[in-house]
Amino acid sequence: MGPKFDPTAVYEIMVRVTGGEAPGGSSLAPKIGPLGLSPKKVGDDIAKATGDWKGMRVTVKLTVQNRNAKIDVIPSASSLVIKALKEPPRDRKKQKNIKHDGNISLDEIYKIARVMRVRSLAKTFDGTVKEILGTAQSVGCKVEGSHPHDIIEQINNGRVDVPRE
Repeated sequence: MGPKFDPTAVYEIMVRVTGGEAPGGSSLAPKIGPLGLSPKKVGDDIAKATGDWKGMRVTVKLTVQNRNAKIDVIPSASSLVIKALKEPPRDRKKQKNIKHDGNISLDEIYKIARVMRVRSLAKTFDGTVKEILGTAQSVGCKVEGSHPHDIIEQINNGRVDVPRE
């Protein structure tokens, strides 16, 4: 048998879930069962916390201390871009391979880049903006009515001015 469980210790568990849905107990049980938590209760709490991200895959950080789980949603760049498109929530079981052909303003890209800045590997803010533009390109949407890669080239040439922060 393993070492005795310390209730005062803080444990962080990362779980990737579909927003608005409770993850299966079979996927949560091995991670949080040894910590003395009920997978069903934590699953319902995750479903409540991810309600804004209905139908999208998001990462959830569970911080467990004293047999209480605190839930933080950590959205990826692609889920932030898809949310910025303001598309209606879809049923992931019925609709597959969705085309996201909306249009996002450059200000929305800057907002997303500010959220993602702490997790970005770029040295400067314009590098983070380019990362988000690359994500928008892979999602398949347009930025300011043009292809995202054209805007990346305009940033490289100095025709589009990116704010410092």
